[in-house]
Amino acid sequence: MSPTVTNEIYPPLNEVNRTHVDTAAAAFYALRKEQTMRHWACYGTGPIQPQRVNGRLAWRVADLKKLMGVEQ
Repeated sequence: MSPTVTNEIYPPLNEVNRTHVDTAAAAFYALRKEQTMRHWACYGTGPIQPQRVNGRLAWRVADLKKLMGVEQ
């Protein structure tokens, strides 16, 4: 997937109004691979941790904004 297509899928982080995003979106915003995000979640080694909702990872947008230095 080209960067242009990816940018069309995910709005800028400062415009995200949701409270949580999935792993793919979190990886995009954190400039990491999805597997890195899953590793952080599994081993608790990353700078942010997700919530688990029905067995799925939900990453807090507020945590992502703080991690990336985006105004809230």
